[in-house]
Amino acid sequence: MFIKIKNHSYIKLFLILVILPACQLQDPDKNHGILFLENRSNKLTINNNNKNDVVKIFGHPHYISINDEDTWVYFERILSKGKYHKLGKHTLKENNTLVLKFDKYGVLEKKQFLSKTDIKKLKFSAKTTEYELSKKSFVESFLQSVKQKMYGRKK
Repeated sequence: MFIKIKNHSYIKLFLILVILPACQLQDPDKNHGILFLENRSNKLTINNNNKNDVVKIFGHPHYISINDEDTWVYFERILSKGKYHKLGKHTLKENNTLVLKFDKYGVLEKKQFLSKTDIKKLKFSAKTTEYELSKKSFVESFLQSVKQKMYGRKK
């Protein structure tokens, strides 16, 4: 039933040569968006490419501006596992954004590539908006306070 083999070292060597190439020495990355965004953006030239060319290279945009349908945005985000001092949490390896602006004929008018350091320099507004529907009515807030008092006394 069992075949006796004199040289087990050949089998071990064969298994090592088959198993080791399958192991990856690269870091496990989580990708989101368009890979190699900067390389692909270099293929585009202003006043030469149009919307159809952009769709062939990148695909459909991740975001189209609400106010202006001629502004398209593409993203690339790569998360990698942190080293021992990060306890294996994900760290942001790359965070790139490409903003494309087209004229009324669909020809590329402006191209802006933002890397991780450029995005950190952007300033955002500190203003907040009030959402009227999230405010509770008097009856709802009164019942919630009664409920808190009722459950608070059980302890």
